Amino acid sequence: MSAIPATATPATQPPAGFRHKALMYEGERGFLEGTLPFLREGIALGQPALVVVAPRKIARLREALGEDARHVHFDDMRHVGVNPARIIPAWNDFFERAGAGGRPLRGIGEPIWAERSAAELVECHRHESLLNLAFADAADFRLLCPYDTTALAPAVVAEARRTHPLVSEDGSVHESTCFHGMEAAGLPCTAPLPPAPAAADELPIDARSLAMVRAAVTRHAVRAELAPGRIEDVVLAVNELATNSIVHGGGRGTLHVWMDADALVCEVSDDGTLELPLAGRHRPAEGEIGHYGLWLVNHLCDFVEQRTPPGGGNVVRVTMRGE
Repeated sequence: MSAIPATATPATQPPAGFRHKALMYEGERGFLEGTLPFLREGIALGQPALVVVAPRKIARLREALGEDARHVHFDDMRHVGVNPARIIPAWNDFFERAGAGGRPLRGIGEPIWAERSAAELVECHRHESLLNLAFADAADFRLLCPYDTTALAPAVVAEARRTHPLVSEDGSVHESTCFHGMEAAGLPCTAPLPPAPAAADELPIDARSLAMVRAAVTRHAVRAELAPGRIEDVVLAVNELATNSIVHGGGRGTLHVWMDADALVCEVSDDGTLELPLAGRHRPAEGEIGHYGLWLVNHLCDFVEQRTPPGGGNVVRVTMRGE
């Protein structure tokens, strides 16, 4: 993302902390009616704003804002949020660039749209929940998350009310009566993944098998006709996961590899425990030992699913699609 343009008017409102709000709207007109006043208020107060939505909505917002659009930075959620685990890092980058000294910030992020798959929806809801942890200590950050109630399934809209402390609808803002709370936001994700197909290649992971693991993933990636750079990326990602199994997962694990439509899928499971809910979503500090594995995996692969099965252990499934 490029630099956030400066605005001329200093902020005058008292700090608000983190205000995470779901905007319930109907269609394109409802989207504009719900987002434009929010952006115009921030512009008047000199508060930098980042909007991450679909390209068509970016175009409509730019058109409606006119010259004021220069005070807002826009990015394409279809790119930023292809793997929902990359969205919090994007907001963190925004903070580093524009939020020095606790400067008030505003954001609009729409990670969920009607075409999202069921698997993507699980990760998007997980992302929305984790936002409450990621920015709990923010001095003044208002984040508006639009949900098109005419296009999304009722269950998706209902889940938004559980992951957002505040809800904006029908022209008013109120506390969500079913927000699941901060404690629930930090709980591991136990939603079951579909089992690996019976034809999946299975390999044991231990300190002696890393070379064989890399070779197996390379063979499958070549068969999947992935580009050379993407083959390198998925092999590195699986190597990081396998190394985590050895170091943190009891010294061993299991790799499953298979093709799913036009994508290569690799799953690493072990007996470890993911203790940090935001692991892989915060950039490791320079010189920090550890914590790079999931960060790399999230940024190398097209889609990442992490689970803690009810019986314990850790499962990470990564997908690399053909181009």
